[in-house]
This record gives sequence, structure tokens and C-alpha cells, in this order.
Amino acid sequence: MSRTIVEAKQIKKIYGTKGNVFTALDGIDLTVQEGEFVGIMGPSGSGKSTLLNMLATIDQPTSGDIVIDGTSILKMNEEQLSVFRRDKLGFIFQDFNLLDTLTVKENILLPLALAKMNVKELERRVDDIADKFGIRQLLDKYPYHISGGQKQRTAASRAIVASPSLVLADEPTGSLDSKSATDLLESLRDLNEQAKSTILMVTHDAFAASYCKRVLFIKDGRMFTELVKGQAATRKEFFNKVLDVLSVLGGGVSDVV
Repeated sequence: MSRTIVEAKQIKKIYGTKGNVFTALDGIDLTVQEGEFVGIMGPSGSGKSTLLNMLATIDQPTSGDIVIDGTSILKMNEEQLSVFRRDKLGFIFQDFNLLDTLTVKENILLPLALAKMNVKELERRVDDIADKFGIRQLLDKYPYHISGGQKQRTAASRAIVASPSLVLADEPTGSLDSKSATDLLESLRDLNEQAKSTILMVTHDAFAASYCKRVLFIKDGRMFTELVKGQAATRKEFFNKVLDVLSVLGGGVSDVV
């Protein structure tokens, strides 16, 4: 039986006070099992990014509870959260968040900088991850010398080099051309299938969502519906099902199949 990595119960997020109140999330329940690749979709303003920020410990809900890998993240102080982020979470952002003063290799190594790990193990991990994402030949280059797609694969390598319990991806293909986006999504799918990495990805793009095993749809701060790919379905079939739901929601569409 697989472990539960994420369990969010009745998550509410309310902004403002008294007469000027906006409910961003309204009683969201979410469970993610170890080894799942889950997408979160919804129209602009639906609450999907707010939910990701809660799970990333960047923001706190007004009410509800969030347990990640057996730990309630709402009961920690800032210092405990900092350690939790470092040890348990990996992040992939739309804008890469790489440091230009560090090489690709040094950027990937950042999450391991505070870990007491011998040099041989550090090197092995970086080489292994770089091979998975096809950037081994770029390790000595700096971010300003490589393409957007290569930067995002570097960021993805950094996100998973420490073997986190959960990888959170926020619109990871948003700044990429179609080929680079496809390369990244195929790498994430392979990582999920081969290394059993647990990935939760917010996206507006049906093409990106079609690589997931399950897609959750949020509307007006509430869970609208979900799609499960199923073992027999092809990616293209799942893509079309995602489009069908988005047409009801009024969400985004990709022209790439």
C-alpha cells in the first residue's frame, strides 16, 4: 500500500476583512499518494496557485489542515518550516530561479549544500540527475549561456537532487517553446515512472496536464471535478478529455497535441 504524501482537509483561504472579503479557497480536500503525478487546473483566479502556495508552505490557510509526508505543516515555526522545505520539498518555478553567478552544476547542488554528504555521493547524484534531464554536457556552463529549456531542466534537476518527498511545479512550461516544454514534460513523466517521484503541478495548459496521471480541476475556490488517466488511455486521449473539461470550465487550451 502506497504512502499518503499530501493530505489537505477543508482548506479555506479568505483575504480582506468585513465588507471587503474574497474567498480564494473554499473547503478544498486533496489527497496525493506516493508516486502520483497530479495536475491542478482551473481558470485564472480559480485558486489553483493559492492552493500550491499553501502546500509549498509559502502561505497559510485561514482554516483547515495540511499534512505532508506525515507532518502537519501548520504547526511549525519559521525555522522548522525552513528545514522542512529543504528536506521534503522540491520546487520548479516558471521563471527558473537560477543563480547567474553559479554554474549549472553548482545550481543543482544548492539543496545539498547544507547536507552532510561526502563529495563522491554529491558528484554521483548530480551526474545521475543531469543524465536524466539530458544536461550532462552543460554542467560547467552558466545560466546566461544556456537556453530557456535547458534552464528549466536545470531547475528541475535542482528540485529533485535531494530526493524530496514532494516536487511542486508552478506552470513549469509557461516560459518554454513547444519543443522545450515537451522535453521537460517527458523528463518529468520518466522521473515519475522510473524513480516514483511524487509530482504536483499547477498548469493552465492541457498539453502539460496530459502528461499527468490524474488532473484536479478547481473553480471558484472549490474542487470542480477530477480526471484519472487510466492505464489503457494514451496521452492524446487524455489530452482530449482534459480539453472537454476545460471547455466547460472556460480554462486554457494548448494547440500542441
